[in-house]
Amino acid sequence: MLEKQEILYVAAEAYKRSGLVLSADKGYLLESRLAPLARAEGYASIEALISAARREGSDRLLWAITEALATHETFFFRDNTPFDLFKQDILPVLSRARGNAGVLRIWCAACSSGQEPYSLAMLLEEERARLGGLRVEIVATDMAPRVLEKAKAGLYSQFEVQRGLAIQRLVTHFDQTGDQWRIKPNIRQMVNFQKQNLLENFASMGKFDVIFCRNVLIYFDAESKKKVLSRLSQQTASDGYLVMGAAETVVGLSSDYVPVEGRRGLYTQVGNAALKTAAA
Repeated sequence: MLEKQEILYVAAEAYKRSGLVLSADKGYLLESRLAPLARAEGYASIEALISAARREGSDRLLWAITEALATHETFFFRDNTPFDLFKQDILPVLSRARGNAGVLRIWCAACSSGQEPYSLAMLLEEERARLGGLRVEIVATDMAPRVLEKAKAGLYSQFEVQRGLAIQRLVTHFDQTGDQWRIKPNIRQMVNFQKQNLLENFASMGKFDVIFCRNVLIYFDAESKKKVLSRLSQQTASDGYLVMGAAETVVGLSSDYVPVEGRRGLYTQVGNAALKTAAA
């Protein structure tokens, strides 16, 4: 059993690096998620792993601990609603606004192992006839190099492709490799994966028409949420949209975004003239 002092140390380091909030009663979570890391790093116990990180001041070990504690739960077309909103509401409005020769920029923040951006890429490929000459850029980011490498590879187990993925899409957009499935090159090439921590400056990424930031901020405290939302708004086009998880909200946290009426989890910039069009 981890000592309270060890839990508090790990919690403080994880918060500093990722904004992840862990209370002192989360010892069971630390033990379940750090045990595999301790073994992989060659330590006899979690206590030995934490002791080494403290003693050496090892940034590598502390980042590895932070990554292990972060929740990377994701699957293809997760929750369905955000993808329906994108296809039925966001895409028609923005494709008209950007025009036939325009560019639609999409950012999937905290993309984990890539299922969300690849879901969007599949959807856009299926809607290509409706897009005309509109070009699409999908940028997907995560702070964890390990999951980013998996995302870039686009290789998934049978269990992973069965979660949320219709058989027709599996056959159309994947190639079978033994007992695994690999995203086809045309879909993989649509997504640009990059390392990015939401707590760090991301202004250099430029403006986006749609930002997917789902089921991430629920792990942050109120102050961190406000800071991230403020910076996200600066990267959102004036007529752009923010897509959040069903259990998340900007209410009381941001004065830059407003909810799109009748569209759960969908927000737009204050003053967006296309708001009524999207909500109609």
